[in-house]
Amino acid sequence: MKVNTQSVNFNADEKLISFIQQRMDKLDMFYDKVIKSDVFLKVENMSGKENKIFEAKVSVPGDSFVVKKQCKTFEEGVDMAVASLERQLKKRKEKLRSHL
Repeated sequence: MKVNTQSVNFNADEKLISFIQQRMDKLDMFYDKVIKSDVFLKVENMSGKENKIFEAKVSVPGDSFVVKKQCKTFEEGVDMAVASLERQLKKRKEKLRSHL
């Protein structure tokens, strides 16, 4: 799956981008018709520790899923977002199966 990663207000290192690519590739196991995904990494200027925002938009035929997570690290946000997307994609796949 093609993952377009954009970082806002900072430069993401290669390690983080490859980590995101690996995690997002796992979504293909749950739903094989994923067209593409857009990932946005943002750092908020706040005094709190949870200032990292991970936002992902996954496009499938006829629909798209958006997940936004705010965490202490981007890795934690990626894991939480992928888990949420897994549930959504499984639900969509079951719904499509029930209509056949």
